[in-house]
Amino acid sequence: MAAASTMFNGGACMAPAAAAAMKNNHVALRPTVNNSNRRDLALMKKACRNKRLFVVRAGESHDSPIKKLGLSDAECEAAVVAGNVPETPPVPPKPASPAGTPVVPSLPLSRRPRRNRKSPALRASFQETSISPANFVYPLFIHEGEEDTPIGAMPGCYRLGWRHGLLQEVAKARDVGVNSVVLFPKVPDGLKSPTGDEAYNDNGLVPRTIRLLKDKYPDLVIYTDVALDPYSSDGHDGIVREDGKRYMPCA
Repeated sequence: MAAASTMFNGGACMAPAAAAAMKNNHVALRPTVNNSNRRDLALMKKACRNKRLFVVRAGESHDSPIKKLGLSDAECEAAVVAGNVPETPPVPPKPASPAGTPVVPSLPLSRRPRRNRKSPALRASFQETSISPANFVYPLFIHEGEEDTPIGAMPGCYRLGWRHGLLQEVAKARDVGVNSVVLFPKVPDGLKSPTGDEAYNDNGLVPRTIRLLKDKYPDLVIYTDVALDPYSSDGHDGIVREDGKRYMPCA
């Protein structure tokens, strides 16, 4: 539906606000000359001759864009700050409710209601976030050995052999829809140092494991832990200075 704007004709058959806008180098609402609104133009000319109220309808086709005034962004902003806001079509009136429509006052709620969560059926109907196995990231602990060894401090968890048990565990995870893993290595103590140099080894445990997994599962999503504690002889996730304070240049 085409929008409409009501104007009152003045001495030049233009609304005072529109005339002021034109005087201040602003573009007022003007009809587009095309076949779809020639009838509107005829009505506008007749209204100007009769000195009465007329209605300008914005055509449904917009073949002719509004002419630019060549103003910079700063000039446009300055005009608005000064109160010379470009005129726009008025906000259409809000339709009135049918006769007999009851007036429902706002509820003075002191807390957010949970009515959309009170039953499994409602939660299933209104939930916006759906968690699936594809959203999970499976933490995997790896070591240089071939056998899976239990982790004493984490019952039920194992350090997986990077060439054997790890591949089997990843295969099981993918079977149930989990396709993202994060690797936590156990680096041999002989490779640890106060500065964690083993972390920069391109052929270290983690880089080798990544190459192996990507070769077998190209679409597998792999995360790695960038903390330095697996490679540090001090056991910290940063470098310990001579004064005993931890130094983390990457933080």
